[in-house]
Parts: sequence; C-alpha cells; structure tokens
Amino acid sequence: MKPKAVFNWSSGKDSALALYKTLQENRSEVITLLTNINKEFQRISMHGVHVSLLEKQAESLNLPLIKMELPKEPSMEEYRELMNKTMSEIQAMGITQSVFGDIFLEDLRKYREDQLKSIGMEAVFPLWKQNTTDLIHEFLDLGFKTIVTCVNETYLDKSFAGRIIDHDFIRDLPKNVDPCGENGEFHTFTFDGPIFREPVQFEIGETVKKTYPKPKASPDDENGAYVFWFCDLIMK
Repeated sequence: MKPKAVFNWSSGKDSALALYKTLQENRSEVITLLTNINKEFQRISMHGVHVSLLEKQAESLNLPLIKMELPKEPSMEEYRELMNKTMSEIQAMGITQSVFGDIFLEDLRKYREDQLKSIGMEAVFPLWKQNTTDLIHEFLDLGFKTIVTCVNETYLDKSFAGRIIDHDFIRDLPKNVDPCGENGEFHTFTFDGPIFREPVQFEIGETVKKTYPKPKASPDDENGAYVFWFCDLIMK
C-alpha cells in the first residue's frame, strides 16, 4: 500500500513540477494540498496570490486544500503552535509523508526533516539537487504555464513582474539569478499544465512595490530594507 502524503503547495512552478513528478512516480498517494496564507490579506505568503485563485488551482487539480492561516508577522511560537495543530489534523487522516518542491536549500531541508521526524512523519523532495536549468526547460516542455507574481529587486527589476515564463524570459535573466528562482529571486503562479483539468482564468492587475525591513545583526545595525514588486492577479 502506498503511503498517504500531504503536498506543500506554494501555487508556483516548483510545486507544480514536484506534484507532477510525485503523481507520475506513483509512489505516494497525495491526499491533500497544504498552503500557508497571510490571514490579514488572504494571500499566499511571498507569492502574493489571492486565496480565491489558490482555491481555483486546487479545484482544477482535483485535490482538497488545507489553508494554514498565519498572522501578519507570526512569532516562531505562534508558527509552531499553528503548525502543530495543522499537522495533528493531517496525521489524523492517516498521512505519513509531507512533500516539498525545494531544490537546493540544505538548512531548510534539514529543518523540515527534523520537524517531521519529531512527529513520526517523512519529508519527501522530488526535485532535490536537480539542475535548475534542466528543470525549468522540462517544466515548459511539459506544457506548464506560469506567471511571475513577485520579484526581489535585489536581483530583478519591476519589468520582470507579470511576465509569463518562457524561453525568452529565461534568456533575459541576469547570470546571477537562478532560472528557478531558488534563492528567492522571484515567485510564480502556475495556471495551466498536464496536472490541471482546465486553465485557471485570471486578469493581470497592477504591480505594487512593498518593502520589508532587513533583520539587524545588532541594535546599531542599519541594514535598510528588502524591496519586492508584486503583480496582482485578479480572478475572472
């Protein structure tokens, strides 16, 4: 019998490709999606996508969706409390695996594995250590379609927000930017592809600038702020 799994769904391209591979390999039975939501704004954390479009994605994927609603700036204690409650509910469904679309970040993988191991669950990483140039080309060749919803101005300018990822987009990326945005350079919303029953319909709204304070190494540290550009997507 295949183990039952929860899939950690960000709404973007890495999640879509990891879910595709999980379904193709047929080693786990994906029971539900799990997505972190900013409770105040009802948007996916960092991707900036409204929950209404997330729900349309889940509907087209034909999978149930669990939304973990987080406060605007949760403390680690609040996050752990919410996560523990959510994972208890997930385990009650007979789920023993948690699947992620991470590719490179060793410390994040270790954190996920340690947290899940402590409650008797296994972390699974279908894309781990694969070449990101190969992955993005595979993603496009499979027929997936995705749009950039957020860019980090440290790496990319405003013009990249709202672009559909295609081969021209990949060629336009600066050399210091990972083609899958694995270092947080950009985030996406995937709206069509082989795992979708039908495309998710939306219109492109305005692009807005948001800043977030950088963490300080010391009380006297003046690190400035991170600047992000968010392209709003509006459900049709």
